[in-house]
Amino acid sequence: MRGTPRALLKPFTETTGLARWMLVAGVLLTAVFVVFAVFAPWIAPYGFAQASSGGTPFPKLGHPSSQHWFGTDRLFFDVYSRVIWGARTALKVVVLSIVLCVLLGVPLGLASGYYGGWFDRFVVLVMDAMYAFPSFLLAIVFSFLLTNVYGGSVVAVSLSLTAVYIPQYFRVVRNTTLSAKEATYVEAARAIGASDGVIMRRYLLQNVIQSVPVLGTLNAADAILTLAGLGFLGLGIQSTDAAEWGHDLNRALADAGSGVWWTGLYPGLAIVLLVTGLTLVGEGLNETLNPTLRRRRLLPVVMPPRNVSTPAEEEQG
Repeated sequence: MRGTPRALLKPFTETTGLARWMLVAGVLLTAVFVVFAVFAPWIAPYGFAQASSGGTPFPKLGHPSSQHWFGTDRLFFDVYSRVIWGARTALKVVVLSIVLCVLLGVPLGLASGYYGGWFDRFVVLVMDAMYAFPSFLLAIVFSFLLTNVYGGSVVAVSLSLTAVYIPQYFRVVRNTTLSAKEATYVEAARAIGASDGVIMRRYLLQNVIQSVPVLGTLNAADAILTLAGLGFLGLGIQSTDAAEWGHDLNRALADAGSGVWWTGLYPGLAIVLLVTGLTLVGEGLNETLNPTLRRRRLLPVVMPPRNVSTPAEEEQG
């Protein structure tokens, strides 16, 4: 075995081909909608609430044509333009809600798990009470309350989604902190006089933050569906404030009975594709970053031929 390279005996981990393809496909699909969101003013031919061009009004419920690729709706709006602008609205809401969840949930879970005591019990009680409600019902309640304050705006919907998902970040970070704070390196940091803030920031945060990107990606996919559901119920963003796919689906219900299919098809496809892309990214990241889900294998070991003597055998001979 002395002549066998050591690298051949060393096991290594690798991501499965399926996980890699899921991650690549999800990133590409999500990137398309990110491009739509960022460059919406240049990609969309019209504004999200534009009903005329050059003094000529758009046709009401017009069929898809060269002027209106996805047709028009009953408010004379161009469906293709609203689908493109809807990507920007979805991106704004999702990014703002996830950022708020991370900024609030991670420090709160870190402090709760590290200090414990009455503070931990109180925060856990509040978060468990919020987590016990169905997520969509909780989003409806907060959206109804915040709409009276901020109106049907991106801020109101983002805060509603933040209230829904912040208990998940808190629970994940707190549970990880409870086990990490008993580690030897944390005890060593205390022994050399490190303060609680330094321990949480320098030693614990880098360990508890590893699950946040995967959780954020999966929550982003669910946030798209929740946003569409709120818009469908009329509790989200209104047509004149911004383009929102769920609200467009609500207005498309009245068109479906009269054979107008294009007002509901394209916003629905946009929701399905974006949710699929974000879900694939989340699952791919989970299998890539989570060592328990990786496929572990050994490289084949090449044994020397039986008729070839080793240097030790030659010396004995």
